[in-house]
Amino acid sequence: MDGNDRNGRRETGDETVAKPTLRTIAEITGLAVTTVSRALGGAPQIALETRRKVRQVAEEIGYLPDRAAQRLRTGRTNVVTLVLDPHEEILGFSTSLIRGLTEALRDTSYHLVITPHFANVPSLDPVRHIMRNKMADGIVFSRTEPFDERVKLLIEHDFPFICHGRTELGTPHAYVDFDNFTFAYQATKRLIARGAKRLAIILPPRRFTFFQHVQYGFMSAVRESGVAFEIIEDVDLDSPATQIQASVFARMGEPSAPDGYVCGGEVSALAVMAAISDRGLRPGVDIGIVAKQTSGLFNLVRPQVDTIYEDIADAGLNMGRMLLAAIGGRNPADLHMLQAPQLNFVAPD
Repeated sequence: MDGNDRNGRRETGDETVAKPTLRTIAEITGLAVTTVSRALGGAPQIALETRRKVRQVAEEIGYLPDRAAQRLRTGRTNVVTLVLDPHEEILGFSTSLIRGLTEALRDTSYHLVITPHFANVPSLDPVRHIMRNKMADGIVFSRTEPFDERVKLLIEHDFPFICHGRTELGTPHAYVDFDNFTFAYQATKRLIARGAKRLAIILPPRRFTFFQHVQYGFMSAVRESGVAFEIIEDVDLDSPATQIQASVFARMGEPSAPDGYVCGGEVSALAVMAAISDRGLRPGVDIGIVAKQTSGLFNLVRPQVDTIYEDIADAGLNMGRMLLAAIGGRNPADLHMLQAPQLNFVAPD
């Protein structure tokens, strides 16, 4: 039977092969054992080419680090966990974020682990579970609230983290956020420039910080221009697409219906476009739309409508890099970034 004996040798049935060790890699590469160890640990002091060479040799010979021993020796898990909060509105959010985080962790000793957060569970629970059980060296999460309990808990325990979104807490913390004020402001101004006279917007749920940013951007633009406006109250960006479609369809059958919509995500934009089409009108032509784009989906949607792009993969990349810096002792107050919207106005003026 294949397996490992007490001395760590791998038995293959016909022969016993010594389990690869750091010394094995050192002998193959001609490097010192300490250099090999630091290279596998992703030490920035070791040249990137050397780190890649060591990792390649480790993979070729089947070297597997003893993570239990590493944890006892260093006190670290070499794990970063993403607390994933699935939500329908942003298509591809999780895959894009994971792609960026994975790229940031490449050529380091860290691995990404996904911890799901279910809708019927308080958002604090998965974070508290990770901390108490020392399951990771750093935590990533999204959809922040102004006085987010997760952020307060992690700051209190000096536990490295980074969030996608800001808070209103007095203590600075690491974050990457999208400039939702500018998104809403530019989207509204675009609709006004194209002749819209009565604008409508579907906002995020009120409990999230970016609700305020989106609303403020929209209101700033309509007040500057003096156009009529309305905020759709019976649905938000977390509402099912069918519910958004039904709400907009019903409103379009009433007097003084909006002739321009700001949509903070791809799902809500598709729902609005469906309602417009079901009324026999042309989205982006008869009724204006500006949508926040987070994937390649709207490159294939016809008719084409104006979009403003949020690069989730780039956010993940920067979040990963900043979290590694926080784990390494960098002051969280220095670790923040506000992503600028990328205008993609394809509809004719």
